[in-house]
Amino acid sequence: MSRSLGSLPPEPAAETVASRLRAVAQFLRRALPLCQAHTVEFYTRGLWEQLVALSPETVLEALSGAGLLRQQQRPLEEAASTARPGLWDNCKFSNVFCENSQKLVNVQFFALAAKYHSLPSLEVCTPLDQMLGALNGKQHERCEIKTEKFMNDKKSHEVEMMSKLIDSIANFCGIKQVIDLGSGKGYLSSFLSMQYNLKVYGIDSSNTNTYGANERNRKLKKHWRAYQSRAKANVRGQVLEEPKDRAVQDEMKCRANINEKLLSTNNSLLSQDQMASSDSVPLEITGAFIDSAMLKTSKQTETHLVAQTQSDGNKISENAFSLLNILPADAVEAVSSSKYNLKLCEEEKEQRKMASIKAKASKSNDSNIYLPLTSYITAETELRDIITDLEDCIMVGLHTCGDLAPNTLRIFTAKPEIKAVCSVGCCYHLLTEEFENQKDCSLGLWGFPMCRYLKEEGWCCGRNARMSACLALERVAVSQVLPTESLFYRAVLQVIIEECYGVIKSDRHVGKIFSKSSSFVDYVRKSLKKLELDESKLPDSDIMDYYEKYKHRMNELEAFNMLKVVLAPCIEVLLLLDRLCYLKEKDNIAWSGLVKLFDPVKSPRCYAVVALKK
Repeated sequence: MSRSLGSLPPEPAAETVASRLRAVAQFLRRALPLCQAHTVEFYTRGLWEQLVALSPETVLEALSGAGLLRQQQRPLEEAASTARPGLWDNCKFSNVFCENSQKLVNVQFFALAAKYHSLPSLEVCTPLDQMLGALNGKQHERCEIKTEKFMNDKKSHEVEMMSKLIDSIANFCGIKQVIDLGSGKGYLSSFLSMQYNLKVYGIDSSNTNTYGANERNRKLKKHWRAYQSRAKANVRGQVLEEPKDRAVQDEMKCRANINEKLLSTNNSLLSQDQMASSDSVPLEITGAFIDSAMLKTSKQTETHLVAQTQSDGNKISENAFSLLNILPADAVEAVSSSKYNLKLCEEEKEQRKMASIKAKASKSNDSNIYLPLTSYITAETELRDIITDLEDCIMVGLHTCGDLAPNTLRIFTAKPEIKAVCSVGCCYHLLTEEFENQKDCSLGLWGFPMCRYLKEEGWCCGRNARMSACLALERVAVSQVLPTESLFYRAVLQVIIEECYGVIKSDRHVGKIFSKSSSFVDYVRKSLKKLELDESKLPDSDIMDYYEKYKHRMNELEAFNMLKVVLAPCIEVLLLLDRLCYLKEKDNIAWSGLVKLFDPVKSPRCYAVVALKK
């Protein structure tokens, strides 16, 4: 049963979210040029001289080691702690960027401003523990499923944390149906159905992923059968040990009672002088009676033990079937026994094989089931055309790519059956932008922007900036490693392509050739072949001349990328607050907020947009 929305944690007010969004947008208007340029063009466009008025050594010293990137520098921490909301609202940023040249002039204040405009500093996020504490009512103990055996560490962390929140929301709203958009290979969907007994429809646009989801379920089936065998063995062991102890105690009590009764009978007979050899008879009778009693007790105990063992075994078998029932029909093999032979005839097998997933979904009445479906989802998608038994549900998405994340929110607000949403987006570079290409006006609904303010401002990030938003500040802060050499190879290659071949733009991509190359010369030759350029016209000596020419400027590229990493969280904030403001603008939303679900080192895209309807 659903509970009162009054028990939810305080949500960030619409005015607060809008204010924070405006502040972030104002800061990024000045800082975004650093991320709108592509590192491929770093040397051909002279990006360092164009955008930064500092030496690369100064930037690297400030942003590496135990400096700003680790956020441990005391002066900046003190400045951040004394900052109040709106501190940067009316700032002209003259101490960060030059007013005339627009170049970066102070890396320390730049890093401070970037940190202030990141989500942890804006105070618009709801802590996960607070959210779970408010959502959870009386909790029932459940057998925890270990995901490490069929997921990697990153995916296991994501699935376990997100499932916990989804289940809490579902219980809070009193719903059992979940729609997982962009379900991929079904990690989240499978776990939700098994661990939390939810009915999950996983929808993905790729048939390959749907096939992978079924393969994943086959692995889960094997995992659960092994788990079933171990559980059955453990229960049988407990059942056998406990009655054995009770049988010994019962036997001792029985011996004592029999001896006591026989002694009493013997004394009575002796007193009446009715037997001539009364001393021997009781001994024979006693022996025979005790043996008989022991045999009877042993048989009763054995009968009781067998019955109890069979009963517990049946319970385990029932639980095993309930777990296997969640899997798609074509992923489950029939469990055979001496009494039951669950084999399908050839005709039934063929019918099941040819039946569509939609038909399976419409015929299914199980409360805990996972059904993978293949469909391309847009904001205009009619869910009832895909899920015929659509009921009150929660819509979720774990790292939904590009426009699918904003479209998830649009579907949520438009469909009355969807009572809640929990969406974690990713692949920001795949978002469509309304104001990026003014010539292309064919698309009706865009991935960005969503809220009224950014639409009115005609806000545009650009693909390169959205690509930068995918950079992982926390990972770089921990490892202090950037792929500088591979980026350097690609930037110098671009110089060679433009100067030697006259090619500025190409439809072809170099791809991941760096890891397959033994040297810079090898890298260039393999890249030229892939770009279908004549590599024979370029001798090795000319290639190495380019390498030597730019080698001493590699630190510029490294410093430039460090600046982009520091700015990355701010771009992500703009995208997330845009989505949150969109929800705040809707009248049918009772609660909406951002929740940090994951450890950002394990999973950089760690924030979920969560909302519940009135």
